Amino acid sequence: MTGMTWKPDVTVAAIAERDGKFLLVEERAGGRVVVNQPAGHLEDGETFLQAIVRETLEETAWHFEPRVVVGVYVWRPEHSPRTFLRVAFAGELLGHEPGRPLDRGILRTCWMTRAELASPRLRLRSPLVSQCVDDYLAGKRHPLSLITHLVAAPVTLAASG
Repeated sequence: MTGMTWKPDVTVAAIAERDGKFLLVEERAGGRVVVNQPAGHLEDGETFLQAIVRETLEETAWHFEPRVVVGVYVWRPEHSPRTFLRVAFAGELLGHEPGRPLDRGILRTCWMTRAELASPRLRLRSPLVSQCVDDYLAGKRHPLSLITHLVAAPVTLAASG
């Protein structure tokens, strides 16, 4: 693959648990209805924390406060040239805006147990959905300080005299 540039899709995902159930979204993707965590792409100029707060609100109408990093995942779907780099965060839901419209493609939010996620009738968006929940349930937790965002200093030109 000489001369090709590899550009993974960088995404974030929220793990929010209440009473043994996880906040999930049912969405239309690739012509089918699938289940996923609240998740989405990191946008230009955005930090990972800003992205997960924004994506969770847009997809679920819940305000999410990330507390820990559950994991960093790389996944390349079979028969696809795309690679996904996902950073999954666990955190708290702080408030809900039930009247807020959900992102395009999101059909509804739902709460499911891990056992419900394993149902053969359920279509998960990717294997990352169950892997993130499994890692969360296994107690995998990393501090938010695991992620460092460096911001470039503005370029200044020296005055010539």
